[in-house]
Amino acid sequence: MRKWWLWVFMLLALVVLAACQRQQQQAGKPDCASPDVLCVGLVTDVGKVDDKSFNQSAWEGVLKAKEELGAYVEYIETQDPKDYETNIQLFADQGYDVIVTVGFGLTEATKKMADKYPNIYFIGVDQFQDEPKKNLAGLIFREDRAGFLAGALAGMITKTNFVVGVLGTDLVPPVKAFGTGYVNGAKYVNPDVKAQVVYHPGGLANAFTDPEWGASTAKQLMDQGADVVFGAGGKTGNGALIQVAEYAKAGKEVYCIGVDTDQWYTVPEARPCLVTSAMKLITPGVFELIKLAKEGNFPGGNYYGGVGLAPFHDFEDKIPQEVKDKLAEIRKGLEDGSIDTGWNP
Repeated sequence: MRKWWLWVFMLLALVVLAACQRQQQQAGKPDCASPDVLCVGLVTDVGKVDDKSFNQSAWEGVLKAKEELGAYVEYIETQDPKDYETNIQLFADQGYDVIVTVGFGLTEATKKMADKYPNIYFIGVDQFQDEPKKNLAGLIFREDRAGFLAGALAGMITKTNFVVGVLGTDLVPPVKAFGTGYVNGAKYVNPDVKAQVVYHPGGLANAFTDPEWGASTAKQLMDQGADVVFGAGGKTGNGALIQVAEYAKAGKEVYCIGVDTDQWYTVPEARPCLVTSAMKLITPGVFELIKLAKEGNFPGGNYYGGVGLAPFHDFEDKIPQEVKDKLAEIRKGLEDGSIDTGWNP
């Protein structure tokens, strides 16, 4: 009998402890409806906030706003595309000042919420705006240029004259732009190269969260003679990079190229092959837009972020100077419009 009462007492104690913890958490959260507080919420696309790619880069931009602007920040990880609007709504109902949504898949949900909440600033990462709204900025990038630079590098360092890309779904225009730029960049510097990209056959729900498919596809292409692999597609692309690294560790002369951010830091497993990454400067772009929102200078419509190649790191001394010079020449041509990537959205 005593044991029964002991169990009841322990259960009640746990309930009280949990309630106290909730009160403490709520006490530490500011009133986001107050004009004196800058609250920023981020809604990921399917996948985790620490995906070592797109979601993570955007979240790091939000964290910079916390550090430099004193913002209160939180994120919600989307488990299923049908939850996009619900997740955005959670932040909107709490009076958040800025809501960042990550990825092409959230485009329509973000537009709908921007119409519903005209006093909240929305940042849609990788979301092209065909009808500009004052409170919605689409942070977009010229992925074709970043892909073109990656392809040009691949075309100049390949020994087998076979370079490939393992990408997420081509239902997402930025992914298609990366692929088109990569193929055309390789051919621009090396007319004899065979350049091929393979897109994940699934839809938005799993095209960026399938490292097994990325790895097996990269393996198949390398077994056919490819010696440079461009991995672009969240965890799917990361799977390809890590597979190439396994070949490099086994003594094969193969290279891989990452995407979105400098994946030397986010996917250290790929370092044995990772010569560079085709970067979309997401982190500074997100931070810049949050800062503009805080200052009252928010730009509605499309806002272009920067692109470029990451440092070569351990491969710095292995990349000939003439290759580096050619890449600088190509980048200048892309910026002044004298070089066409072949991408027509």
